Amino acid sequence: MTSKQDEKAPMTGDLTDPKTQREMANAIRFLSVDAVEKAKCGHPGMPMGMADVATVLFTRFLKFDPQNPDWADRDRFVLSAGHGSMLLYSLLHLTGYETMTMEQIKNFRQLGSITAGHPEYGHTPGVETTTGPLGQGLANAAGMALAERHLNARFGDGLVDHFTYTIAGDGCLMEGVSQEALSMAGHLKLSKLIVLWDDNNITIDGSVDLSDSTDQMARFKASGWDVVRVDGHDTEAVAGAIAAARESDKPSLIACKTIIGYGAPTKAGTSATHGAALGAEEVAGTREQLGWTSAPFEIPADLLGLWRTAGARGTADREAWEARHKVDPQHAAFDIAMSGELTSELSARLGDHKARLIEDAKPTATRKSSAAALEVINNAVMETVGGSADLTGSNNTDWSDAKVLDADNYDGRFIHYGIREHGMAAAMNGMALHGGIIPYSGTFLVFTDYCRPSIRLSALMGIRVIYVMTHDSIGLGEDGPTHQPVEHVASLRAMPNLAVFRPADAVEVAESWELALRRTDGPSVIALTRQNLPLVRTTQSEDNLTAQGAYEVSPAKGKAQVTLMASGSEVEVAMDAQDLLLKDGIETRVLSVPCWELIDGENAINDLADGTVRIAVEAGVGMGWERFTGQNGGIVAMSSFGASAPAKDLYKHFGITAEAVAKMAKNKLK
Repeated sequence: MTSKQDEKAPMTGDLTDPKTQREMANAIRFLSVDAVEKAKCGHPGMPMGMADVATVLFTRFLKFDPQNPDWADRDRFVLSAGHGSMLLYSLLHLTGYETMTMEQIKNFRQLGSITAGHPEYGHTPGVETTTGPLGQGLANAAGMALAERHLNARFGDGLVDHFTYTIAGDGCLMEGVSQEALSMAGHLKLSKLIVLWDDNNITIDGSVDLSDSTDQMARFKASGWDVVRVDGHDTEAVAGAIAAARESDKPSLIACKTIIGYGAPTKAGTSATHGAALGAEEVAGTREQLGWTSAPFEIPADLLGLWRTAGARGTADREAWEARHKVDPQHAAFDIAMSGELTSELSARLGDHKARLIEDAKPTATRKSSAAALEVINNAVMETVGGSADLTGSNNTDWSDAKVLDADNYDGRFIHYGIREHGMAAAMNGMALHGGIIPYSGTFLVFTDYCRPSIRLSALMGIRVIYVMTHDSIGLGEDGPTHQPVEHVASLRAMPNLAVFRPADAVEVAESWELALRRTDGPSVIALTRQNLPLVRTTQSEDNLTAQGAYEVSPAKGKAQVTLMASGSEVEVAMDAQDLLLKDGIETRVLSVPCWELIDGENAINDLADGTVRIAVEAGVGMGWERFTGQNGGIVAMSSFGASAPAKDLYKHFGITAEAVAKMAKNKLK
């Protein structure tokens, strides 16, 4: 560790001067230390260790403009090791982001501040993605880098030409999603992706070798990355490595060997600095060790001036880009893509598509109905980029003239993600966050378990990502309980800000797709069947009835005594039960409930089912339906895992039948 005499050698005005860079890094260190100390909680060790690397990146390479944080052609910086959030907040304050005031730094981890314990997208300008669950940011960065290459292929270097950088820690690289992300990035040759690994060899429990002995350099290299190791406290070595990485034709891993808690006299290099305030005595010793004489939350004016100069570097780049943008013949199309807005043409085309479906009126699996809808959508919306986790023929997420997006064809719009469900979902988050792309992709609904951490983050961030999840119930049949998602729809509905669509027929599929595409404040799951379903919407409507969340699909002939409610494939079951009840003189209506999240409060169901016995039916666990059926209603649902048998036998075996629904309704009427 450098002595305090070396640390306090005179600075120059040259931002590349190592002594100047070291003092600038110390500003990051002490803002981080002071904020964590004031909050009495947080993670000071990583910002202290990576301050030198971050200083080099932000002062010499990163293309950004604090006065225009959302400039489309900025470099993206992702703090995958999100627990070290004070590193990023310090950088935002020092480089001149208007909202990142010193008061916000002082309110680190406090209610109402923009300096949350982990960075949160949408709350803090300059934060590109929400991180904290380790490895997610690395995979998001891969998605951002992929989005950059795709948009570059579409619009050219004049409008899209930037890098994606991420700081990842030992924990990020241990998480399984990192393998999915790095192998995908290597396969796609995402050369503008640069990962700065905080190679400090420390986790919460202690030294990394307690739990892992992976040769990370060999792992990345085996997946097609350039790799190099440098002293993370040698600013010139770091700068040289970044400069070389920018010239590579491969994604790059720079292993930055650092000391966690750099400068702390007794805790540096130990897990004691990872997730707790240093304590007053250790903070005082760190100031002494690094020769930092300023009071807490004070940055010397000359040092702050150097940081603000670094922050202003990007203004010229941004202005040059704006000049190019103004005369570029594709600027209008580019602006539309980046705005994420959809035209009315989509609604018109889907309206015509629904009319054709009603005219044909043939039984179809909703996964195939989705494929038919995508033929319309992908020829009307050029921003969609689809894919599948090695289940293209089952998910039906491609279309007739789809061009594969790969390392040789970044202008393609269909991605073969391979068996990487988690990496796929996380990369789609990165693509959506980058902008200019509406990502969707598919796998089996049961494998939302593999995607769930990334689905949750897309819901938390409020970003438009569409998950096409097929084989949505015991209706998939013989593959058995390992592939039958009995509890999955209920668990997804429990997630805040996630719209879960389970359409009953081809018309509802088309409507669900339109709603998911127009939903810009959160993700959507579209759950689809393997088995054929009849068309239950046989009359054309100008309105998107699915947008109501629940609506009457089959009315009673007279005054209703019973209201049956169902989603997806069980709407057919409910309509068959309606016929059985009618034969016994019991007037019954059927409600299709394709999306709970769109129902306008519980009163909407009360209005539709007022004064009737309410029965819900779904080929999954019944959790949640009680909010609609009430105390006097009933639920026909699964109470166990499925089994291996033809679908029709499974429905009968588990009692998801019209007869069971009618019987329950009659019993409730007594």
